[in-house]
Amino acid sequence: MSTPTVAVLGGGKIGEALLGGLVAAGRAPGSLLVVEAVAARAVELTDRHGIVAVGAPEAARRADVLVVAVKPGDVPAALDEVRDVLAGRAPGQDRPAVISLAAGIPTAAIEARLPADTAVVRVMPNTPMLVGRAMCVLSPGAAAGETELAAAEELLSAVGRTVRVPESQQDLATALSGSGPAYVFLLAEAMIDAGVALGLPRPVATELVTTTVEGAGGLLTTPGSDGREGADGTVPHPGLLREAVTSPGGTTAAALGSLEADGVRAALARAVTAARDRSVALGRQYG
Repeated sequence: MSTPTVAVLGGGKIGEALLGGLVAAGRAPGSLLVVEAVAARAVELTDRHGIVAVGAPEAARRADVLVVAVKPGDVPAALDEVRDVLAGRAPGQDRPAVISLAAGIPTAAIEARLPADTAVVRVMPNTPMLVGRAMCVLSPGAAAGETELAAAEELLSAVGRTVRVPESQQDLATALSGSGPAYVFLLAEAMIDAGVALGLPRPVATELVTTTVEGAGGLLTTPGSDGREGADGTVPHPGLLREAVTSPGGTTAAALGSLEADGVRAALARAVTAARDRSVALGRQYG
C-alpha cells in the first residue's frame, strides 16, 4: 500500500510541528505537502524538512488527509480555497478526511463550508506538540467514523498522545489541556521568582524548578510510580505521589498547608471554569 499523502494548510508553528514530527517518525517527506501563503516561509519549510510546498487546490487534489492548521480567523478563507476541488472527489474512498487543528471551531461550522458528507475530525492540540509531547483531543463530525478517527490518531501519534471525547466536551478539554501548559508555566515562573526573592541566583533557581517540573511530569506518566501494587499501566494518582513527598511536620507539609490556606485548589477550579466558558463563547462566533 502506498504511503498516504498528508497536506497541511498552514505552515505556522503547529503545522510545522506536525510535519516535522511525521518526518522524524519516518514518513517520506515526498508524501507531505504544505500550503503556506508566505513564500519565504514555504521555502524555509521545504529546505528544513524536505516536504513539498503547493497551492491549496493542488493540496486538495492530492491529499488523502487534509489538515487545517491555520489560525481560527483564517479557516473560512482556507476552506473556500479547497472546497471546489474537494467537491469533485467522491466522499468516502476518494475524498480526503479533513482534520481541523483550529481552536474553538465546531465541526458543523467546518462542514458547512465543505461539500456534503465530508468527514471532519476536530482536534484540540496543545503547545507541547512543538517538542513531540502533545495532548490532542479528538471529536468526530457528522460524517466521520472509526476509519477517520483511527487515521487521525495514527497521524497525531507522531507528535504526542491522543484521547477521544464527544464534541460537547471539547470546551472543557480546551480548558484543561489546551490552556493547561500555561498554568504549569505560571507555577514554574512563580516558583523561580520566589527562589530569586529568597536569595538564589536566577539561573540556579530556573534549573532547579524546570528540572523538578520535568521530573514530576515523568512520575505522573510512569505506571507504578505512586507505589501501587501490580503496575499494569494504570495512570499514577497525583494524590498518592503528593503524599509520598510529604513527611508529617516537614517542609513540604508546611508549603502545602500555606497553599491550601490561600485557596489554590479553588483558584485552579475557577481558572479552568473561566477557560471553559471563554472557549464556549469563542465557539459561538463560528457555530
